Amino acid sequence: MTSAGRFAPSPSGELHVGNLRTAILAWLFARSTGRRFLMRVEDLDRARAGAEAEQLRDLAAIGITWDGGVVRQTDRGAHYAAAIARLAAADLTYECFCTRREIQEAPSAPHAPQGAYPGTCRNLTAAEREAKRAARPAAVRLRSTVTEATVQDLLRGSYTGVVDDFVLRRNDGVIAYNLAVVVDDAEQGIDQVVRGDDLLPSTPRQAYLALLLNMPVPEYAHVPLVLNADGARLAKRDGAVTLADLTAEGVPPEDVRDVLLVSLGLPTGPLEHALAVFDPAALPKQPWVWPGLGGAGA
Repeated sequence: MTSAGRFAPSPSGELHVGNLRTAILAWLFARSTGRRFLMRVEDLDRARAGAEAEQLRDLAAIGITWDGGVVRQTDRGAHYAAAIARLAAADLTYECFCTRREIQEAPSAPHAPQGAYPGTCRNLTAAEREAKRAARPAAVRLRSTVTEATVQDLLRGSYTGVVDDFVLRRNDGVIAYNLAVVVDDAEQGIDQVVRGDDLLPSTPRQAYLALLLNMPVPEYAHVPLVLNADGARLAKRDGAVTLADLTAEGVPPEDVRDVLLVSLGLPTGPLEHALAVFDPAALPKQPWVWPGLGGAGA
């Protein structure tokens, strides 16, 4: 299997210009290194009817192309179950009955990093687990043997982050993102992950889990986010920030694409023009503030 990069949106709504900018970067990273570029819909949670079609339409409108069909996580339940079974067979999982509030109110374990799961259910006896199952269904957590891990990032360098007993499967049966993304990337041959730098803190957990599953750790590049005028992370509530909204205000997709390319110091026009000169070392290191393009003729 040849190596690949990917874009993996969650179909909870339309993509905004920050998402589109990250998609362009993921495409450029992959294509500039001769990798395939894959599209995966991460629809295990918060899927909205029609959102997937809208997202794929918008990506195509700005020139994003991908290889093969679209993979959906909801079709891959057996793969995730197999990964959990492998971990369980190695005594690397346990049932957790904690509510979110109980976790927030529990005292931290000695020397545990801030925000780490305190291990409340880690050493329950069989009788204690049985009693708790009668009250509520269990989540499945990883029985981690480390408290932190270090990853190398193409843009951020060395990054060390918390690795705790994180959730693999929620108590409603939904597979957790950290497990699904590791299994999907490995099985799709994705060895390059380009995504927003808000996901960097979860990356050490994913890299550690990949090693436990004897799966390769991808090459990472976490790119700066797009912010609104107040310096907060861009969201749909910030006005005309989706292709549909901007088109309705007289701004065609190719103009949006060009503004995003200029923000990256790249030439405008079809993405192939940017690909010809793409250099990751020359990318901006700071977040970019969306200037707003609403209004016909803007």
